[in-house]
Order: sequence, then C-alpha cells, then structure tokens
Amino acid sequence: MTILEEIISEKKKEVAERKKHTPLRYLEKSMFFSRDTLSLRQSLKDPLKTGIIAEFKRKSPSKGVINSLADVRYVTTGYAGEGASGLSVLTDNKFFGGSIDDLLIARRFNSIPVLRKEFIIDEFQVIESKSCGADAILLLAAALENDEIVRFARLSHSLGMEVILEVHSMTELELMNEHIDIIGVNNRDLRTFIVDLNVSAKIAEKIPEQFLKISESGISLASTINYLRQAGFDGFLIGEHFMKTEDPVSAFSDFINEIKSGNVKD
Repeated sequence: MTILEEIISEKKKEVAERKKHTPLRYLEKSMFFSRDTLSLRQSLKDPLKTGIIAEFKRKSPSKGVINSLADVRYVTTGYAGEGASGLSVLTDNKFFGGSIDDLLIARRFNSIPVLRKEFIIDEFQVIESKSCGADAILLLAAALENDEIVRFARLSHSLGMEVILEVHSMTELELMNEHIDIIGVNNRDLRTFIVDLNVSAKIAEKIPEQFLKISESGISLASTINYLRQAGFDGFLIGEHFMKTEDPVSAFSDFINEIKSGNVKD
C-alpha cells in the first residue's frame, strides 16, 4: 500500500465517523456558511501581492514533525501581513497534524483567501469546508475519479468556493474540466513523496490558458520562483520551507525580500 492509499483509507473511516455525528443542517448553521467568499484567483493575479499561497502545516508523512510549536494565528496573520496572496491550511490530523480548528482560526483572523488543504473524498467535506470559512478547496486527481471531481467541483461552486485540481502527471491533467478554477502541479509524487521540480515545467505548457497555474511543493529558492514564472506559473504554494524554521513569518518575509531585491540565490 502506498502512502497515498493509506491516507485515503484512513480518510474514508474518518469522514464516515464525522458524518454520523455532524448533520449537514448543523454545518449550514455555521457563522461562516453564509459569508461571501474571497476569490483566490483574483488574489493570485493581484500585482500588489506576492503570488504565494503560504501554507500552515505541522508535519508530513515524508518529513515527520516540521513545527509542532507554531501558533496558527500568529503564522497566518504574519503571512498575510507580508503579502501572501492566500493561505493554505492543512486540516488532516493523523498525517499532517492539522485540524478544523486551525482552519477556523485562520479564517477568523485573516481577510485574504483561505484554501482548505485536505484529502476530499466526499460531498460532506465540501460542505464542511464552506462551514469552516474556506474560500477554496483542493481536489486531488490521484485520489478521485472523473465523475467525483466534476461533482465535488460543481458543489463547491454552488457554495461560492473556488477549486484547485492538483495533478502530478499528464494523465491526471486529463481530469480537468470547466468547473475547475486553478490547476496545481504538485512536484511531489504523493505515492512515493519524491520531489522533482521538473514536473511543473513539463506540465505547464499543456495547461489551457483559462486555468490559473500554480506550482506546489519543493520550492525553497527565490531563483525557483523566477524559473517557474518563466514556465508560465501564476502562483506558488509553499509551506515546509517556511514552517521548518523557528519563525515561519520571518522566513517568509526574507524570501519575499530576496525576490524583490533581485539578489536571488541559486
């Protein structure tokens, strides 16, 4: 069993349990369910912002604990204050150390778009995402069938949320449809957790113009941002590079200043 298969297997059990104890009508009464969402697409295109979706995560299956002490309010508001175009919040607990509470806190204290980073396998999670204040969700092509992607994306749009389809290969790219807003190319193979930045460069030219393009995972150098921009990417999802430091906000600020100054390290 691959790591991804293990995650999905556990996620099915987790979601089934939550559905037993959390009626949809309860989610629909959330203080965030009726709020107007913010557009991640528009924020990524805003020239006054960085084009970076800054991610909050405590651990990962490949690296173990990354930062167990980070405070979600401090980190996410810091990212926003330094010009992040959006925030990505991991809500998976077993494998990434996240929680729904992290998402709720990030939403409550920030005024930029928030992406719920989760392994979505059920409509329940889409509705749950809206109830917790998400502006966008991520659908993982490697874990879903075509009809599921269409169904979940339609539901997300009906609730006002945008959709990132995450792909890692040309075959997965074929699962894009008109209900997707952003294509995210993950440089990390979630089956093996091997990172290859060339994956983004190879897939970028095959992504139709109507989709915004973001590159995800393995980005740790400002020079990589320039390389990926030349390849046609509009945005970049970065988490571990900041989160592994003692002060993720300072790390984010230093990274942005390096890009702006043009003093880029290779």
